[in-house]
Amino acid sequence: MNTHKLLLSALLVPLSATLAISPAATAATPPATSTASAATSLAGLQEVTSSTFRSPEAALSRVAHTLRTTEPGGGLADLRPFGRMIGNARVVGVGEATHSSHEFFTVKHRAFRYLVEKKGFRAFALEAAWSTGLRLDAYVTRGEGDLKQIMNEEFQGDYRWWNNAEYRDLFQWMRAYNVKHPKDPVRFVGDDGGFAGAELYDKVSAYAAKARPEIAPQLAELYQGLRPTTDAEKYVNDYWAKPLAARKELAERTGRAVALLKQQHGTTTDADAYAWAVQHATAIHQMATLFAFDLDGPQGIRDAMLHRDRVMAENVAWWQQRTGNKIMLAAHNGHIALNTYIPDYYPKVQGEFLRELLGGGYVSVGLTFNRGSFNASGQDGAAHRFTVGAAAPGTAEHTLDRVQYRDFMVDLRNTPAAARAWLAAPQTVKNIGATYPGIADAPQVRFAQAYDIVIHLHEVEAARMLK
Repeated sequence: MNTHKLLLSALLVPLSATLAISPAATAATPPATSTASAATSLAGLQEVTSSTFRSPEAALSRVAHTLRTTEPGGGLADLRPFGRMIGNARVVGVGEATHSSHEFFTVKHRAFRYLVEKKGFRAFALEAAWSTGLRLDAYVTRGEGDLKQIMNEEFQGDYRWWNNAEYRDLFQWMRAYNVKHPKDPVRFVGDDGGFAGAELYDKVSAYAAKARPEIAPQLAELYQGLRPTTDAEKYVNDYWAKPLAARKELAERTGRAVALLKQQHGTTTDADAYAWAVQHATAIHQMATLFAFDLDGPQGIRDAMLHRDRVMAENVAWWQQRTGNKIMLAAHNGHIALNTYIPDYYPKVQGEFLRELLGGGYVSVGLTFNRGSFNASGQDGAAHRFTVGAAAPGTAEHTLDRVQYRDFMVDLRNTPAAARAWLAAPQTVKNIGATYPGIADAPQVRFAQAYDIVIHLHEVEAARMLK
């Protein structure tokens, strides 16, 4: 097995898994009753009503709300129920059942528009490197840099799925919003630890030179050979090619750099500058720690995945608490879930950590689909467009697709009894990651434990890749 390639797929992108759900119950549409006699009609009506209440799709139809469109433009009135569902949440995790389908990205764009305009949200977080987030934040807030160049340089390797027209449109909308609202901007956050760009080292060094000049030489020594001088994909490949002992030594050095910064705050700068410098140094250490796990055995992979989901949650929580921004978090369904459904690879996921850190301040929104297409890496490592047909009977999507609306949202915390029983039972659902087929294609999911809200789409198509 090529461990290096497996890990690039597993570490640098959202979850590479495929989920599924249990047998669908009876149809939601009741049959016509006989008019032969009032007694027969009443008996038939009672039987149909009883059957209907036992049907999860019928029960869900009673509380589901239609989604007018998956495209980001136009009115947002149909999202008012979504606003009520999230309540006073400070972080809303919105998932995706594939990493590269048009509608999953555009629904997120539309949801973010609503959250910004109607609920006071001011940040969009993505499974991307912390340093990538800084570059995109500079673009959306101040117009710094060329968006195409930033996306080409930052979304490489398995992060390439974010280099699409749908996210480009979102970033352009964020920039346009900020031009109109310069004193109350929307921000961009990269929460992942799979890469640490040169800007992180530069920011930490600049802080030390100004506020802590006595430690600047020691920091430079600790970071020697770590600051990227190549593109991101080559840097990551070269880093993984280092012997395990060398990678562990680098992680020890980046940890010492964080500790050095934390020794004392200094007297020539403010607390905010200090906090950001420590966070940038922490992001460097997160990457080095991730790359220092021994991935030749299952325990090492589990430990690496646990580390990755923990730091993604911690980075989101840090930004929310430091800035006060309400955040919409975009990630794979498997990451934003409230509990793991692939414990053999992912002992604990980002959504679980966020629920612990924020309590009810974190809300999880899973996205499902019936049929359609997506982009993913094939077994040959190259990008391909795949298509899957309509959900088969006995799957979650088959049941969800029989709810009365084509596309809809539903609060799983507020459903009739027939739906609650179905949601509590283990189910199987399409949940496609960066590689298809993935490492765990059919885990069992209990929706009631995994998500607060579900948005179901009848059909999706592959995202429009830019490169």
